[in-house]
This record gives sequence, structure tokens and C-alpha cells, in this order.
Amino acid sequence: MIEFVARANQFSERTAVVSDGDQYSYRHLLEASSRIARALLDGRTDLDEARIAFLVPPGFTYVALQWGIWRAGGIAVPLCTKHPTPSLRYVIEDTGAERVLFSRGFTDVLSPLQTEGLTTFTPAEKFGVDTPADLPDVAPARRALILYTSGTTGRPKGVVTTHANIRAQITALVDAWRWSASDRILNILPLHHVHGIINVLSCALWSGGCCEFLPRFSEAAVFDRFRSGEINVFMAVPTIYFKLISYYDTLPEDSQRDISAALREFRLMVSGSAALPVSVLERWRGISGHTLLERYGMTEMGMAISNPYAGERRPGHIGQPLDGVRVRLISEAGTQVPANSTESGEIQVRGDNVFREYWGRPEATAATFTDDGWFRTGDIAVLDAGAYRILGRNSVDIIKSGGYKISALEIEEVLRTHPEIRECGVVGLPDEEWGEIIGASLVADPGAVDLDQLTTWLRERLPGYKLPRRYIFQDDLPRNVMGKVTKQELKLAFS
Repeated sequence: MIEFVARANQFSERTAVVSDGDQYSYRHLLEASSRIARALLDGRTDLDEARIAFLVPPGFTYVALQWGIWRAGGIAVPLCTKHPTPSLRYVIEDTGAERVLFSRGFTDVLSPLQTEGLTTFTPAEKFGVDTPADLPDVAPARRALILYTSGTTGRPKGVVTTHANIRAQITALVDAWRWSASDRILNILPLHHVHGIINVLSCALWSGGCCEFLPRFSEAAVFDRFRSGEINVFMAVPTIYFKLISYYDTLPEDSQRDISAALREFRLMVSGSAALPVSVLERWRGISGHTLLERYGMTEMGMAISNPYAGERRPGHIGQPLDGVRVRLISEAGTQVPANSTESGEIQVRGDNVFREYWGRPEATAATFTDDGWFRTGDIAVLDAGAYRILGRNSVDIIKSGGYKISALEIEEVLRTHPEIRECGVVGLPDEEWGEIIGASLVADPGAVDLDQLTTWLRERLPGYKLPRRYIFQDDLPRNVMGKVTKQELKLAFS
């Protein structure tokens, strides 16, 4: 029996999911996922890791489909609701999905694929059967989920996690962040990504808590739910916090007071999936009374490092390894960075949380692990007084200029403190003399930033070799669906 099912039986009459204004208990979830599993089996005894893709909005149907696929012995392949037809085709073809379950709202984007006869497409709303049938016993070591990376360096790769991997990812967070059945979280994150699936949805349901979905995101709707007093946990990406802050600042003082009073009653607030600007952390702390908990993870491993639930949360730092996760830093020379050193190194991780493989890509899988079994994250960090601090991704955030290795994130953090700069992105640009020079894209009102004055301002805060040599202005930075700046696309804007 899938462990989620065994645990859900303990919370049968508690509310598991709220979506589209309706409340669904754990019993409803168990019954719906059982009907879906039996329909997927259609006389078979086990899906035997057949891939089942699904394209539905976040809500009860999503959860029931995910659980139903797992209970039938299949591998769940959630599709991104914002992807165009070619991107959906790629995932469906790459996984060899035997079926795509979809909500009617996605008929148009899928219709070209249906015309091609790519696979079996089935409406999801009423999918399921009431015919009694035994469900397979699914071992923890079996594959459970395929999530696709953002594909910033080539075609996206399918990250395969097992039921055991998922369990390790969830239990580490449930313990570290002290989840309980009394928790109710508002989930506004995409459900084709580990942040929304594991950190929010799965941790809530593992604990007997409630996961609530909005019909559509708006700052006003989020704050309305906060003011209800029913929500006590919230997780988002930095872009969302920035949007909430901007909206909050437009509200009258009495509304601001009500929101701040409600936020101070929350148990936990978390930020992740992209670097959190210290300026956003401090502004949100002023509004809510909470220091956002920053953590570090990837599609390939869930979460590996987290600031403490109780204890100091240092701005710009991601904290310490979670229980059951081993972390080391490896220098550019290939040696392990000593614990008492300020030298930077690549974060490498071992633990039951780490994924099994890239789907259908044995060479890529082998390349991402060391000979002794450590996962190479590609992220560069330092251990600063007992807490890890990310410098950036080796490929896009570490700029090598004139013999220096420069953190783009550090420069971005300084630029964001300038009163006229709303947002920024820093990249390395090819240069014959220096190897790379620093380029900065600024989001600001037209004419608000004088570049000569900005350079003088920066010289008071950064050494000369860290000053940008090229600037561009943009209305907004290029981002993926999680709100993370896509640095490769940003580099093209300097062409």
C-alpha cells in the first residue's frame, strides 16, 4: 500500500483539500483516487511503471489523479499548465506516456497532439470507475514521479524519483518545519515543480493538514485568505513576495494593519526556488513580523539544506543540511573544502532524497554523480560561520573575469538596495581581454538612473573588479514559470 494512503486513513474525515470553494476530506481523496486507479488499470493487475501524464489546474482533481496513478503502480508525469503545445509534446514523447488525462480548459493546446494520434487523451473530470478491483502493492523502490528541469542548458531532462525518494524528501521537511494536522497552507505554486508538489502539497497531506488552492492568483485574493485567520503556513518564490509587498503598499492604512495583524499569527513562512533579495526579506519582516525561512533544493533532490525553524535565520544564507542529508563542498581543484575554511566549492549531496536517474539518459545520469556516489548540484557556495551561503550556479552566476571568480548574486543584492532600481539581473558576457565582463540589466523608471552616478555609488560598496561594464534597461527580466530569472535568455538581451 502507498504510504500516503495508509496515513490518509488516519485522517479520514479531516479536510485534505480546498479548491474552487469546495472542501474535500481525506476520505473523498481516497475514494476518488481508488476509482481513478481502477480505471487506469482497466483489467490489468499493475501499471508496472507506465507513464501517465496529466494536465489539470491545481486543485482536488490534480491530487486525486496523482494519487490514483501511484495507487495503480504508474509513474505520474504532471504537465505544466502554462506550456505551449511544442513543450507539452516534448514531455509526452520523451516519457512515452501511454495516456494524457486533461481538463477541458486545455483542449485547444492539446488538440494538435490529439490530431497527430500521439497517445491516448482522456478528459479527467469524470475519469474513474466504481467496479471493485484489487490495487497492486507498490514497493518503495519503484519509480513514482518524473519532473522536468527548466532546460536552461539544453533540452529539459526528466528527473525520476522513487516512492522512497519522495518519502525521504517529505519526512525531512515535516520534521524540520514541524508540520502537523492543524496546519492549513495556501498553495499558489505550480504543480509541475518540486516546490509546490513536495514542500507544500505533499507535506500538508502527509501530516493530515489541509492544502487550499485559489481559482486564480491575485494579490487581493491572497491577502483576503490571509485575513480570514484560517491559513497558518505560506510558501512562495521571491517574485510573489515582491508582488505582495508592492500591492500591500497601495492599500489604505487600516487594510495594512489588518493584514499585518493576521500575518503575525502565522506559524511559518518560507521562500525558495530563487535567491531571496535581502531587501525583500527585510520589507516582508516589517509587514509580517516573520523572517522568511530560506532553504535550498533542486528537482533532483527535493530540499537538502534549510535555515532553522527555531533559531537564527541569517539573510542571504540557506542554513544547514536537513536530517538524513549529507553535504560537502568540492573546490575547483577537486578537493573537499575543510569545514573551517572560507573557500568556495560546488555543493555535492548524498542521501535517500536524491533522485534515481534522468529518464532515458544514462550518460547524463552518470555525469551528474561522482565516482563515489555524490550528486553534483552545479551550485557554488561557502560555509559561513556554520551556515551555507549560495554564490550562484557555476554555469551562469559565477563570472570569471581577469582571474577573479565573481558572484553575480552578490552584485545583484547591492544593486537592489539602490532606491531607484526595482529589480536587476547580472550576467557574465564574453570578452577577449577579460574572459568575461559583467553586464547588468536594470528595471527602473525611464531616466531615473544615471549610470555615471550609479558607478560612483557602486564604488562605495563594491571593489572595482566587481563593477558592471555594460548596462541595459528592461521593463522586466526574462523568467521561467517559477519566477526565476533565466540568465541564458538575459545574456541574449545584451547582443
